[in-house]
Amino acid sequence: MATITLHPDFRIGPVDRRVFGSFVEHLGRCVYTGVYEPGHESADEFGFRGDVAELTKELGVTLVRYPGGNFVSNYVWEDAVGPVEDRKPFLDLAWRTVEPNLVGTDEFLQYCERQGLEPMMAVNLGTRGVAEAVALLEYCNGEAGTKWADMRIANGREKPYGVKLWCLGNEMDGPWQIGHKDAHEYGKLAAEAGKAMRLTDPSIELVACGSSSMQMDTFGAWERTVLSYTYDIVDHISMHAYYEEVDGDRASFLGSGTAMERFVERVVASADAVGAEKRSDKRITISFDEWNVWYLTTRFPGEANLPIQRNAPRIIEDRYSGLDAVVVGDLITTLLRHTDRIAIGCLAQLVNVIAPIMTDPAGAAWRQTTFHPFAEAARLASGEALQVQVDSATMATDKHGDVPTVTAAATVDPDTGALALFVTNRSATEQTVTLRHPGATARIDGGTAVLADYEGARETQEHAEAYAPVDALPVEHGDGTITLRLAPESWTAFHGTMES
Repeated sequence: MATITLHPDFRIGPVDRRVFGSFVEHLGRCVYTGVYEPGHESADEFGFRGDVAELTKELGVTLVRYPGGNFVSNYVWEDAVGPVEDRKPFLDLAWRTVEPNLVGTDEFLQYCERQGLEPMMAVNLGTRGVAEAVALLEYCNGEAGTKWADMRIANGREKPYGVKLWCLGNEMDGPWQIGHKDAHEYGKLAAEAGKAMRLTDPSIELVACGSSSMQMDTFGAWERTVLSYTYDIVDHISMHAYYEEVDGDRASFLGSGTAMERFVERVVASADAVGAEKRSDKRITISFDEWNVWYLTTRFPGEANLPIQRNAPRIIEDRYSGLDAVVVGDLITTLLRHTDRIAIGCLAQLVNVIAPIMTDPAGAAWRQTTFHPFAEAARLASGEALQVQVDSATMATDKHGDVPTVTAAATVDPDTGALALFVTNRSATEQTVTLRHPGATARIDGGTAVLADYEGARETQEHAEAYAPVDALPVEHGDGTITLRLAPESWTAFHGTMES
């Protein structure tokens, strides 16, 4: 048994729709034969796959981060603008792949415009610096009459793109990063780049690199040091986290949302400590611009072990199970519980590379199991995130200690009264949950559930489609309570209404 208590007047804060973002990196087949494949039967006049665009819209993606990722720290953006026939391939050291430069800044930003997606651009602070970052910003956002804006116009784009979100590099504390830096080196560089970029366009938002993960030796001290240089310049600090089932430890994998929650709380504490020391009223928010289930330690050999490859090689194409989808749903639930501090989220990545959408070159595009919880949450979550009180039993895990068996997040639209309730059952048995709504009128009209499985994912479209959501178990409405039943190891998205 578990109890969930909520009321529409007790709110965390508005749901920023940018939390339903994704990520397109020049890695493997994410770009080539992913979003972009001229000659495909669904391709538009610009070479972008229409079937992938339709699935992206169905997924509910609002924002896309580009062009990396590790890729950005070795990237010369100028080589991927202008006439395509004049562009030269280069060796991307991050993923040891020859990049043909067929898709660059203009192609990506115009694709975002056509699809109604907000772009989130990253600048190279690995092998490059302040001048190159400002040049890219001027190319994207500058008015006619300056060098880089006039280059954009000469390349066929008169109107500025007006890109608002900018990442100051990527995972700069990671030794794998080309141009890796310590916290002081990066903090000083990010502060100077950010200062110059704001002088170029005061309307932009800036993201400083946080630690690459909570497991990094640099974690905590990195955030404090970097923000000591950049606090007055940036708006957000980045977080990256990936989760996987290791050695059959199913309980710990199902409890990954607890690890994510601790990560968020610790980054918030680090940021607020710097703010307090500076006696600042400003509050840094989080750009959780890489998160997902990724079998990093068990399926990926490491970038240093990759041979140099061409022609969009198949790299990091994890195929997902029903269990993976339940964990992804629980991670989304965790993000929604922290909307007061998480402004941006990016499921990494969009297509083929640890992605909810898969494609065959010259063939079909389809939904992986992880597509469904993201799409349901993006469709239903709106308005304000509510303070959700969950009283639940706990389950023991080797990796995270005791974790709640039941977790939940909820949103309500104050204009329509639309209620969305997302609930995870991490246990192997069906759970009965009493939903309490004292002082409010509530009704659950229905829902869908994502169910775990006990077999590994197989590399077929048919297997993925077999794990589409099912109808939620029936609910019972009582006097001031609603009884919910949760399937074993499941994530359920309920929809209904709630008013004071």
